[in-house]
Amino acid sequence: MLKITDAVYLTSAVSKAQFLKTGKPVIAVSGKSNVGKSSFINMLANRKKLARVSKDPGRTRMVNYFDFGSFILADLPGYGYAKVSHAEKLRWAKLMQDFFADSSNVTHVLALCDIRHPPTQDDKDMINFLYASLIPFTIVATKADKVSRSAAQNGAKLIANTFACGVDNVIITSSESRYGKEAVLDRIEGVIQLYAQNISDLSEEET
Repeated sequence: MLKITDAVYLTSAVSKAQFLKTGKPVIAVSGKSNVGKSSFINMLANRKKLARVSKDPGRTRMVNYFDFGSFILADLPGYGYAKVSHAEKLRWAKLMQDFFADSSNVTHVLALCDIRHPPTQDDKDMINFLYASLIPFTIVATKADKVSRSAAQNGAKLIANTFACGVDNVIITSSESRYGKEAVLDRIEGVIQLYAQNISDLSEEET
């Protein structure tokens, strides 16, 4: 089991010139505004205030980087928040386009969806983009503590059907109860191992 002992904030980027270059795998966290990204990150880190939790959606407007020891976590700006200007939405879109355009910026994406509601069009656009760009991702269903167990299972099935994946590929989580944390860490551990193997294979090819 992957252990997180000392996660720390590193830096923030508002343009592609500021994107972090690192020798570690980069796990990005995406999702619509108010899906619970900050709470999710704090759960993984065993910290209450590593990522700022705001009652106001749309507060994350940069790519925020955190060092989790064996990997770097990139907190992406939340999408789908209506109460921002058109110019701001375009700026966010350009930032994300630049981020995903370079494969060295991201190793894997944890795509968060609110288990209480059907995926939004913005959620669908995000997952379709990841599919089309051949970017590996895992779907994480958040806020399971807000619904019954049966409703959570039904929500996961709906998400899986919407995104044309098996329900086993949707990890149900709750930042409040920490349910699903181990499953997420297991998935991240697999990403880290694959990243290390790919680096090793490249080194062997060069020699």
